[in-house]
Amino acid sequence: MNKITLSATAVLIASLASSGAFAKPQPSDDGGQKVEKCYGVALAGQNDCKAGAGTTCAGTAAKDFQGNAWKNVPAGTCTSIKTPKGHGSLTPVAP
Repeated sequence: MNKITLSATAVLIASLASSGAFAKPQPSDDGGQKVEKCYGVALAGQNDCKAGAGTTCAGTAAKDFQGNAWKNVPAGTCTSIKTPKGHGSLTPVAP
């Protein structure tokens, strides 16, 4: 490759990187809305998946606002959700 081709390639890569083309895509719900896992906001039996040791998947949270159980919520809203035990968390919350 010559200098012009290398330079053009570098510009293209930088442009793609800054546009988020290499970013990990966020999951979406069936309607295409971007969602994120939010721990500590699900009611008992209403979590979207794994609720810690001894559980399997959806609907297995043993208590309301269980810190290791998560619910899909609209992206960017998790930490603003208030519960009797505090705010939602993007990572599991210790009991």
